[in-house]
Amino acid sequence: MNNLFKQAESLLSAWKGESYTFGWDILDRIGPAVSRYGTNALLVCNTTYLKPVADAVSRSLAASGVSLAGNLIVPEAGPNAPREDVYRIESYILHHKPDCIIAVGGGSAIDACKAANILACLGRDCDADIEAYFGTGLVSDALRKTGNTLLPLIAVQTSASSGSHLTKYSNVTDMVTGQKKLIVDDAIIPAAALFDYAVTASMPAAVTIDGALDAIAHCFEVFAGADETKFDLAASIADCAVALTVEYAPRILKNPNDAEARTAIGMATDLGGYAIMVGGTNGAHLTSFSLVNLTSHGKACGIMNPYYAVFFSPAIEKQLRRIGGIFSDAGYITEDLKGLSGKALGIAVARGMINFGKAIGAPVTLGELPGFSEDYIVKALDAAKNPQLEMKLKNMPVPLTPSLVDEYMAPILCAAVSGDFSVIRIMQDM
Repeated sequence: MNNLFKQAESLLSAWKGESYTFGWDILDRIGPAVSRYGTNALLVCNTTYLKPVADAVSRSLAASGVSLAGNLIVPEAGPNAPREDVYRIESYILHHKPDCIIAVGGGSAIDACKAANILACLGRDCDADIEAYFGTGLVSDALRKTGNTLLPLIAVQTSASSGSHLTKYSNVTDMVTGQKKLIVDDAIIPAAALFDYAVTASMPAAVTIDGALDAIAHCFEVFAGADETKFDLAASIADCAVALTVEYAPRILKNPNDAEARTAIGMATDLGGYAIMVGGTNGAHLTSFSLVNLTSHGKACGIMNPYYAVFFSPAIEKQLRRIGGIFSDAGYITEDLKGLSGKALGIAVARGMINFGKAIGAPVTLGELPGFSEDYIVKALDAAKNPQLEMKLKNMPVPLTPSLVDEYMAPILCAAVSGDFSVIRIMQDM
């Protein structure tokens, strides 16, 4: 393994310390980790394709003297954490009154458990509708007002993806409208987390590639928006995570059982989680929330980030040269970035991102997605004006207000449909 692994381990350990256990073949450590939080745990996990994981977790819990609340395993949430699954999991918490909750699964499974925990602990005394908690810091506000506390949540990640097991975010989707919304609150960071990268070897390569694209999105978006106080840390995280992803994602396509590559992508997505605790994501993530009916989250972000990079380019030349250098070293950019600036630099780096996407079989325009129509553009623009998602507009390196969305974001989305960078408008006052 190359030096990138040492860098990743050092960054993650310095950040999370003893609260995070990660590595290869370490699933049996979950029991001792959970036992610190009680002897009766509500286990939420898929028991079909994740049955070997569920069984291993159950054995480790039993060996550590932890019983299953209700003597059962609660089925996990579906993709994108549907609201209905959040309320279903909440009902199990209320009925069985566990000491703690163990969320086993990918980002959606963990996000749903975070949201269910909020409702179970605050629904009686504050608001029983998850809609009340979308936004930033609203859970902490409710906890202060009521004096209530959330149950300890222990997250067992099974997919190299969102980094939800490490972060303050919970995405929940209204499946009727196809709109995803976001809870951002330090109160919902899992008390402890474990990620056995060996578990990801059973995941389809396409799922892991989706997570790899999300890792790049997290790191690039945060790095692009980093101010001087966070620039160096965001740069270190992005350098390591993007380099791991660009080098090792293609290897997983060739050999899904490549343990070194699986570890690399697991670490890269963990670093993506670190990135979004240092700063916030912005444009690509905002647009992705309106595309849940079309494609997976990572692919949506992977499509959108090159086009947002062009829009942001005059404001993020340092970041573009640094990230662009990684894609150049890997052969995805042939132009000399030193001689470029502004929009031309943005387009060169965007093409490198797109070339990487093509190399791993990812879609690179919205127009490629089955079922796409102009209605999704209208939906994304409307969502960008929603006050509950305002933090994404503010996090942009070139911040927008709702009144500027149609003028500047609409051309970005149109460019992402066709791949034509020329239609992207650059703000003149930057």
